[in-house]
Amino acid sequence: MAENKAMETTAEKIQYGAPLLKRLAHKYTGIGLAIAVAFHLAGVGAYWASQALNREDENAPVVRVLKYSELGPPPSITNQQALAQVAVSTPMAKPNVGIPVPVPDAQVSPEQTIATQQQLSQIAGPVTGGGSGGDSISFNPGDIKLDEGPPPDFVPVEKEPQIVKQVVPKYPELAQRAGIEGRVIVKIWVDKDGKPHKAIVLKSDAEIFNQPAVDAAMQYRFTPAIMNKGPVAVWVVIPFTFKLKQQ
Repeated sequence: MAENKAMETTAEKIQYGAPLLKRLAHKYTGIGLAIAVAFHLAGVGAYWASQALNREDENAPVVRVLKYSELGPPPSITNQQALAQVAVSTPMAKPNVGIPVPVPDAQVSPEQTIATQQQLSQIAGPVTGGGSGGDSISFNPGDIKLDEGPPPDFVPVEKEPQIVKQVVPKYPELAQRAGIEGRVIVKIWVDKDGKPHKAIVLKSDAEIFNQPAVDAAMQYRFTPAIMNKGPVAVWVVIPFTFKLKQQ
């Protein structure tokens, strides 16, 4: 008995090994694959079943219940939109201001009539000539000159302005005592009459010479610049040199 049991145990030990593991692996792999396929088929089937259940029939009639208050006005038979009625709660009085009242021609006063444009044009203007009973009023359009503003820095001209009158600037006494010399460049706005309208200092060696140079520039006289057979306003640059005399 003991020997038989020992032999059976030895046989079982001999049978357990690679062949048994292969058989078990094939067995359980097939079982797992079958279970996985079953789960996938169940999931796909559940998805398509839910889609089929949720799908509505396009041809199925839809019935909606509305209240009478939610219904709009019935369409017009003549296809014309009816105007909204405005409810007036209280009666309104008629206006009594601004309503023209016809008046017979016999009751119209000539003093209250309004002159026409033709009648207004025939009215003579005020007399400007002198008389014994009042002061005379005279008006000359040439007396009024409009300031056209400074010309641009460059103005094309056919004939440049020429100096007619040249003025030597006054040497400052303080600069003479201090022995200061210098040069001032002044830009002059020459109008259509050849007269300086404005003078601007462009460059100066000493500020003490600026005002004498500007004063002298404003006393210059020029021939007007000509363009298209007419005078034009231009800018002219004049240098003023302040130099002490050698004794």
